[in-house]
Parts: sequence; structure tokens; C-alpha cells
Amino acid sequence: MDGLLHIWWVWLCAALLLALIELMIPASVFLGFALGALAMAAVVALGIITNTAALLAVFAALSLVAWIALKLLFKSQSSGARIVTRDINEN
Repeated sequence: MDGLLHIWWVWLCAALLLALIELMIPASVFLGFALGALAMAAVVALGIITNTAALLAVFAALSLVAWIALKLLFKSQSSGARIVTRDINEN
């Protein structure tokens, strides 16, 4: 398992798998992990980090940053629920 985390295409496959899970179960959680794994594919391909614990810590940090960015980006979208403040039957 340790050796698999140092291969860039494993992270790319993990990103695709997490994106597919997000499509099946739209929870807006897996997309942040998918973006984190996609960024980790680039980090591993460049060979910046070689320690396994550091790889997992960077993955967690990148996923958190991606999740927060997605929350801020899609914050303005409403859920579609309309709040009624006035009854149409009252005059």
C-alpha cells in the first residue's frame, strides 16, 4: 500500500472514483476529496514529497482547501425553497 501512494496515476484513479461517487451520491463532500486527489496526482508526479505520512497530510489539507473553496463558490446558490412572509388570502 505504501508504494501505491507514490504513483501519480493511482491518485488520478482515486480522483475519478471519488468524482463518480459524487455523481451517484450527491453529498457535496466527495467532490472536495476528488479535487484533492487530483491535486495530489500533480504533487506525486513532480516528486515533491516522498514521505507517505506527509503525502496523506497534504492530501487532507488539499481536500479541505478544495471543499472550502467549493462552499464559498457555490454559497450564493439557493436551495430553491421560497420563504413566504405574506398570506395571499389576507387583504
